[in-house]
Amino acid sequence: MLDHIFLSVSNIERSIRFYEAALTPLGITARLDYDGKDGPPGHPDLKGFGANGRMFFWLREGVVEGRAVHVGFVASSQAEVDAAYTAALHQGAVDNGPPGARLHYDPDYYAANVLDPDGYSLEFVYKKWQHVQ
Repeated sequence: MLDHIFLSVSNIERSIRFYEAALTPLGITARLDYDGKDGPPGHPDLKGFGANGRMFFWLREGVVEGRAVHVGFVASSQAEVDAAYTAALHQGAVDNGPPGARLHYDPDYYAANVLDPDGYSLEFVYKKWQHVQ
């Protein structure tokens, strides 16, 4: 299991607005700003996002290579997938696959795909079998 990921973005304020809007429907609402001067020399400022007491998704200003990264975010329902997709589009994302079943993976794999403002591939995904109690 991953603990965290850093994503370099070209415009930190734009990206904060984008991810606050796109991740809120998924329950990722915690935010933390880390001042790089509190770390070792050269440590970047970080803008964190998380939920349930964990910060796991971080932005830093830097060199962007959008094609190099695909990030899948867990949704708790198909409705959350739809809401995150819509919010992302309203914040400037480019459609990369509308909400729907991804039958090539599994009939119960429901997802939506977008490209964020820097061209990173994002997937909002609900896998029914991951939520069976």
